[in-house]
Amino acid sequence: MAKYKIIALSVFVVLIGLFSAYWYFKEPNTFTFTVDMPPGFKYSAAVYYVPAPGETCEVATKDNLAPTFNYRWWKYYEPDAVIEIRRTRKGCPLVVYNIRLDIYAVYGNTWRDFGTTTAQVVIKEGLDEVDIEKFDKAGESVFFGECSWSFRTSGKTRVLRKLLDCKDVNVGRPATRGRPVAGYLPDQLPGKTVRLKLDLAKKERPYMGDKWVEFPNGWKRCMGKGFEDQYAFCRGNTQDFSHFIMADGKQCTIYPGCTE
Repeated sequence: MAKYKIIALSVFVVLIGLFSAYWYFKEPNTFTFTVDMPPGFKYSAAVYYVPAPGETCEVATKDNLAPTFNYRWWKYYEPDAVIEIRRTRKGCPLVVYNIRLDIYAVYGNTWRDFGTTTAQVVIKEGLDEVDIEKFDKAGESVFFGECSWSFRTSGKTRVLRKLLDCKDVNVGRPATRGRPVAGYLPDQLPGKTVRLKLDLAKKERPYMGDKWVEFPNGWKRCMGKGFEDQYAFCRGNTQDFSHFIMADGKQCTIYPGCTE
């Protein structure tokens, strides 16, 4: 009897070992998305899934809602997002397809003083080789973008507003000339890290031409026909300028230095 107990115990130990080994060596079903951004920048993300290759099933949107990260980015924010690669909804095997990123950058203290733009990660089979990002030995892949601010005035008091734009940067592949984007195959991702690195251009420029004149110490806003003139183009008049109001309420005559 004792002999059988020892055999049963041995079998149990072996099974536990095999089970543990299975989970240890099993390929992860997640990857990490993270960012390297200038101060004041944050992001939110929505992750979209489609039926896995070869599947003919369909899932209603209400049963395949996109998980979101940093939805209330101004209140709660985490730079790292752990993203599931494959999942099943209503019996249909799904695979991650797209991560839509909304990029935010704050430039003032009120709820409206921020700029926004977009980026994305595309994940699917059949991408052209030139569009597939690579991973380093540490299991990290980085794609790049460069952001810039432009500025304009708004309203009769000419309140200065800033607009954010981020462009794809060519590092090891053709640039898209659009917003930052990276492409991956699903099988590249298990256990890996995808990082978006954004740099900020040092110089800001007017959002629209022929409204500001550049001087050695900054930009001056053309007066136009007066403060009632919402367009206020310079039209060759580089002598008459107006003041404008910064986001903090300060009245200025030159940007970005405020006073000459």
